[in-house]
Amino acid sequence: MLTMRLQGLLSFPLTPFTAEGSVDLPAFAEHVETQISHDPTAIFVACGTGEFTALSLAEFRDVVSAAVAVAKGRLPVVAGCGGGPQVASEFARAAADCGADGLLLLPPYLVSAPPAGILRYISFVAAATPLPLVVYQRSNAKLDPATAVALLDLPTVVGIKDGLGDVDAMLRIVTAIRTSGHPRAASFGFLNGLPTAELTVQAYQAIGVDSYSSAVLCFAPDIAKAFYKAYVSGDASMVERLLSNFYLPFAALRDKVPGYAVSLVKAGAGLGDVRPPLINVTPEHQDELHDIIARGRAAL
Repeated sequence: MLTMRLQGLLSFPLTPFTAEGSVDLPAFAEHVETQISHDPTAIFVACGTGEFTALSLAEFRDVVSAAVAVAKGRLPVVAGCGGGPQVASEFARAAADCGADGLLLLPPYLVSAPPAGILRYISFVAAATPLPLVVYQRSNAKLDPATAVALLDLPTVVGIKDGLGDVDAMLRIVTAIRTSGHPRAASFGFLNGLPTAELTVQAYQAIGVDSYSSAVLCFAPDIAKAFYKAYVSGDASMVERLLSNFYLPFAALRDKVPGYAVSLVKAGAGLGDVRPPLINVTPEHQDELHDIIARGRAAL
């Protein structure tokens, strides 16, 4: 059922913090409700944009529980987990206890491993709960076609979110799974999880990956929804206008500072500081971001 809902525009809410540095749960609940009002098909909380790696287990529980309470079953709530296998399993079990509908498995902490080792990692965490699990392929968690096909034998693994951006490699994975003859091959899900995924949706659509995560939905939902509508309806003129006036300038600003893929989104949403090792957006870049958003809205 989760795979069926992982279509269309996906929301990855931010995690706001108070001036004292604790999780601001009222602000988070309001942010999640606002995100839901823009009709994503699922929300992914405490993931990359939600600063999973900066949260304690207790804070993670609070965030997931709050999202589940706000969602009230209107759409799936998927929670992040990751790190070492034991830590990832502990967070996975916590997500299940808090009522999450699924998991997004982030890469293992620091350690590099071949695809066979990543498969062992996925298998270990998947065994921790019966929750459906989406594998986040990025950084040091890289799959090859044979390993991707082996995921079909893990009944709770329902999809792959790609954050590598190697379209050729992803085409090989999608084709290997779809032509594997496995009973689960047709229902297995694929998501474009690149930063500012709108830049690559057309390339990914061509290889059979038509769902994507939109960080822009967190701070400029009107632009994100207009782009998605243009993308699915084939309005090439609107897609090109928004790419030229908003998405490409935004991506250029994002690339100026490591970690801005999160910091810029949080600044745009007005949800306060990021936790270390991320750094907050400079006033100069904040002004540039406001100008880019204004140009994007003018293009609508």
